[in-house]
Amino acid sequence: MTQVSAKMAASMLRLSGSVGRKVISGLVNRSQPLQLRLNRCRSTQAATLAVLNVPETKVTTLENGLRVASEDSGISTCTVGLWIGAGSRYENQRNNGTAHFLEHMAFKGTKKRSQLDLELEIENMGAHLNAYTSREQTVYYAKAFSKDLPRAVEILADIIQKSTLGEAEIERERGVILREMQEVETNLQEVVFDYLHATAYHSTALGRTILGPTENIKSINRNDLVEYITMHYRGPRIVLAAAGGVSHDELHQLAKYHFGNLPAIYDGETLPPCTFAGSEIRVRDDKMPLAHIAISVEAVGWSHPDTIPLMVANTLIGNWDRSFGGGVNLSSKLAQITCHGNLCHSFQSFNTCYTDTGLWGLYMVCEPNTVEDMMHFVQREWIRLCTSVTENEVARAKNLLKTNMLLQLDGSTPICEDIGRQMLCYNRRIPLPELEARIDLIDAQTIRDVCTKYIYDKSPAIAAVGPIGQLPEYNQIRSGMYWLRQ
Repeated sequence: MTQVSAKMAASMLRLSGSVGRKVISGLVNRSQPLQLRLNRCRSTQAATLAVLNVPETKVTTLENGLRVASEDSGISTCTVGLWIGAGSRYENQRNNGTAHFLEHMAFKGTKKRSQLDLELEIENMGAHLNAYTSREQTVYYAKAFSKDLPRAVEILADIIQKSTLGEAEIERERGVILREMQEVETNLQEVVFDYLHATAYHSTALGRTILGPTENIKSINRNDLVEYITMHYRGPRIVLAAAGGVSHDELHQLAKYHFGNLPAIYDGETLPPCTFAGSEIRVRDDKMPLAHIAISVEAVGWSHPDTIPLMVANTLIGNWDRSFGGGVNLSSKLAQITCHGNLCHSFQSFNTCYTDTGLWGLYMVCEPNTVEDMMHFVQREWIRLCTSVTENEVARAKNLLKTNMLLQLDGSTPICEDIGRQMLCYNRRIPLPELEARIDLIDAQTIRDVCTKYIYDKSPAIAAVGPIGQLPEYNQIRSGMYWLRQ
C-alpha cells in the first residue's frame, strides 16, 4: 500500500471533490511555466490515487441487525469469520466457562456433517478453520481460496447454528478442556494476568477466567450450551467480516441466505458493570527461579477519547528482553535502565481495553534480588510520563505506534480480525488515515495530562507469583504512585 502522511490523507479526503477543478485552474494560468504546471498536475493526481487506492471497508446490515463488513484486496485467498459480542464477561458464576466450552464443541459435528466430514471437507479445500474466545468476544473464522468463499460461509453458518452438541462429544471435550487448563497453569504469564483480572475486578464478570473454574467444567451440560447460544448468538451481536479476495455484494447475499433467520432482538441482560479496585494477589513460592509480576492502573474502554494517548504512553514504556540487542541504545528509558542495571529478564507494557474499562500497566520477569529495584524504576518511569516526558520521545513513540499498527495488518487474517473487532467495538472500522491523524495530534503535554489523570496518585492492581519476598508492601507501592524515593 502506498504510504501517505495522515495530514495529507485527511486533507485529500476532504478535498477529493475539488481536486479536478484546482488542477484545471492551474493549467490555464499561463503565467506559470508549462513543465511546473504539468508536474503539479501529476503530483496532485498521484497523491489523490494514493488515498483512493487504499481498499475500502464496505459495511451493510441485514434486517435482523447482523452486520456484514469486508475489504477486497483482490488476492486469491480470503479470510472470513463471525465475530460475536459474547465471551466470559457475559457469564455468571454458575456457568463461567460456557463460551469457551461452546467454542470447542463447534467443530465436533453438526446435523449435516460429522466431525470427520467437517475435517475432511476443510482439508480437501486447502482451508483452515479456527476459533477463539476472549472476555468479550467469541470468534469463528476460516481461511480459504477466494473461490471457496461460499463454502466457507456455509460451514461457519452450519457450525454455529446446527451443531449437534452430542453428549459423547461433550464428555470428550470436557477432558480436553481440563487438560488445557493444566497446560495454562504452566504458562506463568497467563496465570499472572488471570490473577491481575481477579484482583482488579474481583467479584465481577471481568474478574473470572475465560476457561472457568474446574468445578464448572465438570458440571456444564448440553442445556447450558444451548441456553448460551439462544441467549447471545443473535443478529445484532454478530459481525460477518471478510478480507482478501472477496466481493462484498456476494458476501452480503451469502449472509442474508445463511444468517437471515437469526433472531433480530437481543433480550438478554445488559453488559454487567465491572468496577476496578486497587488491590493485590501474591502467591509466594521461593522454589521458583524467577518472580513474575504485573502492575496496572485502570484505563479506559475502546471508544474513549483517551485510548489513543494511552496507546502512545504504552509505546513510550515499550518492552524489553535479554535476547534483544542494543538495549542501552533503545529509545525506551526503562529498557535502558533495566539493561544497564541488569534488573530483569524481560518486561512488556500493556494496554488492555474492554467496552467500558481497561488495564494499563506492565508485566515483568525478575530475579528475586532485583524485584524491589525494578518496581521502583517502573514507578519512576510512570511518574516521569506524568511530569517530564519530552516532545522528541513522544514523536518517536508515535512513529513506532503507527509502524506497529501497519505491520499488524499484514495478510487477510489480521485484516479480517481488525475489521471484526472494530465493528464490535466502534460499529465501524476506523480508516488508517483517521487513526494516524488522531495519533499525530498528540503531543508531550497531552501525554502528561492523560497519564496524570490515570496514573498519578491512583491505587494500582498487582499480581505477583514466585520468589517475591523483596516485593515492597502494597502501601509502599501505593506511595510510589506519587512519591519518589531519593
